[in-house]
Amino acid sequence: MIGISKLYCGTVEPSDALRYGRQSESLPSHLLQFSADKRPVVVWNVTRRCNLKCIHCYAHAKDIPFKNELSTDEGKALLDDLAQFGAPVILFSGGEPFVRKDLPELARYAVERGMRAVVSTNGTLITPERARIFKEIGLSYVGISLDGMEAVNDRFRGVKGAFQAALKGIRNSQEAGLKVGLRFTMNRLNAAEIPAIFDLLEDLDVPRICFYHLVYAGRGSKLVEEDLVHEETRAVVDLIMDRTKDLHDRGKPKEVLTVDNHADGPYLYLRLLKEDPERAKEVLELLKMNEGNSSGRGIGCVSWDGSVHADQFWRHYSFGNVRERPFSEIWTDTSNSLMKKLKDKKRYVKGRCAECRWLDICAGNFRVRPEAVTGNLWAADPACYLTDQEIGIQ
Repeated sequence: MIGISKLYCGTVEPSDALRYGRQSESLPSHLLQFSADKRPVVVWNVTRRCNLKCIHCYAHAKDIPFKNELSTDEGKALLDDLAQFGAPVILFSGGEPFVRKDLPELARYAVERGMRAVVSTNGTLITPERARIFKEIGLSYVGISLDGMEAVNDRFRGVKGAFQAALKGIRNSQEAGLKVGLRFTMNRLNAAEIPAIFDLLEDLDVPRICFYHLVYAGRGSKLVEEDLVHEETRAVVDLIMDRTKDLHDRGKPKEVLTVDNHADGPYLYLRLLKEDPERAKEVLELLKMNEGNSSGRGIGCVSWDGSVHADQFWRHYSFGNVRERPFSEIWTDTSNSLMKKLKDKKRYVKGRCAECRWLDICAGNFRVRPEAVTGNLWAADPACYLTDQEIGIQ
């Protein structure tokens, strides 16, 4: 996760994180990525069921009931363990989390135990009453996925009317006083929509947006050929920086982040090095605090059936199940060789990643992509768009 607004627009300084000792338990949410202890943000896919049919769904979600989901009591036991373990954030995801009737009960339970509760949703099921309930519970944030304007989004979502329903969900959240943001997964089929999405962000007065690079997992694995080529990725990241800076300069700042491609960090730094060398020095310090990709360390996932994964995209490999052992025990058990390597994966990456001058601030980028493309999870990430010259390879 690269904070474009934080880094490029200078809304965060290294001293901001240092002031809190860089410990997850004391850092405000917008500084969590700079923590030193990297207590895991946990994505809990509370259900595999979903009312939409998104073509890039990593969970292969369907609009049917699934019998193997964690019960309410099992979910509360998981939350008890996560709170005691010091996980700073629980992100309720799916499928579509709002199809789960006990979601308010689970979210309230998490908040009462001191965790920040966040929901990742398609937004179509957020009624005024639901928004009011989650505001009263103390939900920190609701992230609503839009992958383009109406025609493109509805094609991605597989259901006509999904865009308008999501807009209603956004407005219902805003009227209830919930912090709401957008989530957008970038690829060739929708990259041209990004300017319009920035316009929508401004028109709706939404304070935050995350632009996700495509990850080759679930139904998204079928979109590999639709991923942006390197020059297209560079152009898109430049566009995101330009539009973020424009909003900032016009006194309408938004929190803008890119996710799942840590090449964005060095790319932003190299751009700033030409434009503002003094700010570039501060950005490099912040990127070192960020430490790059943190799958298996600073982010983890619990599936609907209790399986524990390195992140929400690594669903084909489970380290264990919370029905059998607590998450905290599974997460710290480095007798599993893969878990041990993920805790310090910079030592194991191969190819361009191993030779890269930015390895300490990227950590070898995303491991799921090279595994999907080459079969070798330690190979170089094919989505890294930095040139050999930029990464220091002659």
